[in-house]
Amino acid sequence: MRTMTMRIAQAMMVTLVLLAPAAAQPLPYHADPDAREILPNLRPVPAIRFLTTADFPPFNFRDANGDLIGFNIDLAKRICTEVNVACTIQAWPWAQAADALADSQGDALIAGLSMDGEAAGRFDYSATYLSLPGRFVTRRNQVDGFTPDALEGGKVAVRDGGAHQQFLARYLPEIEQLPFAGEIEALEAVKTGEADAYFGDAMRASFWLNDNLDCCSFAGGAYFRPALFGQGMTIATSTGNDPVRHAIDWALVRLKDNGTLDELYLRWFPVGFY
Repeated sequence: MRTMTMRIAQAMMVTLVLLAPAAAQPLPYHADPDAREILPNLRPVPAIRFLTTADFPPFNFRDANGDLIGFNIDLAKRICTEVNVACTIQAWPWAQAADALADSQGDALIAGLSMDGEAAGRFDYSATYLSLPGRFVTRRNQVDGFTPDALEGGKVAVRDGGAHQQFLARYLPEIEQLPFAGEIEALEAVKTGEADAYFGDAMRASFWLNDNLDCCSFAGGAYFRPALFGQGMTIATSTGNDPVRHAIDWALVRLKDNGTLDELYLRWFPVGFY
């Protein structure tokens, strides 16, 4: 699910994420609750060697001191603590990270690797720990009582050729689309009044909203369509490495149940996208 458009979070956004007060709501329950009953066999898992990248804020990146930080980094550490195994986290260039996992340079890759396409057959994947809904963004004075029906006769900015444009065409065909080359241009159209609303990836929109809360906000509910919007954030493991994958899935359920996953989400995403 990781694409170039997901890497729009620049240094200013990172600063805002670290300093802004939490205004997000807790995460929905993504993990399979039945996994809590499956106690993993940790004998073949003396440690989990996580691989990641260092260029994907706020998930995994380096701070001013050169230390790896981010949502994924904190999550990897908490997984290891939960299953009580040693943990290492090593950063690789994005172009080499998947090959490093395939070559057994690590046990798990936590860096937003897509479950689709070529990678689907190369690796196994954990349960989803962060789904990626679509959401509308409007100007703040239009949020109360918002429904998509209110947009009839208006214009909705959307990234041209993307899955969210397909969603609008399929499920809300009465809405007039105003296509743009990218998400930022589409969101700016709402800010300037060129468009009445934006519809697109809620996580990417939350990055933009960090710097534009005075004008705009999410409106209405979240739309979950994995077949269109992607399966969400998961952790890739080597094919057949079931002990590590089961340990990760078990830890994800426990981290959701004990509130740790919500805590990390609220820390790194002060503008919640659910």
